[in-house]
Amino acid sequence: MKNIVVIRESQESDHSFIYELSPNLAEVAKLEWHTDDVIQKMQDDYISEMLAETLQPNSTFIAESNNIPLGFIHVRTHKDSISGETCGTIPLLAVLPKSQGFGVGKLLITHSEKWAKNLGCRLLHLEVFANNTNAESFYQNLGFKPETVHMIKAI
Repeated sequence: MKNIVVIRESQESDHSFIYELSPNLAEVAKLEWHTDDVIQKMQDDYISEMLAETLQPNSTFIAESNNIPLGFIHVRTHKDSISGETCGTIPLLAVLPKSQGFGVGKLLITHSEKWAKNLGCRLLHLEVFANNTNAESFYQNLGFKPETVHMIKAI
């Protein structure tokens, strides 16, 4: 029997699972000009910001199978820097390493696309660390294309 993946709205009881994935999110950054501690703190702070109450339309979804969480995605509205229109943006997506490669991330993206379309958004935006080539390939396979590139140099 095949395990069915369900996408549902997150609850406060899911916060510990979301924070458990923070080291995985920080690890893929591979930013040699920042210490691992700084990157981990940034990631933890980003998750805290994501989970905080806000008036901005947003949602966090959990992918689970047999009531076991496999991954999460956070989606919110965002002002497009080119057109100025409201679009959806995905600040965070994480799937347990053992659950990667089975379509969980794709299901979470598809669910977020529907969420954004229901709000009248025409575009869905996301950012990915430049060194995270696996994620970049994943997103491009789902139809995402680079629009701008943010560059940095340690001096």
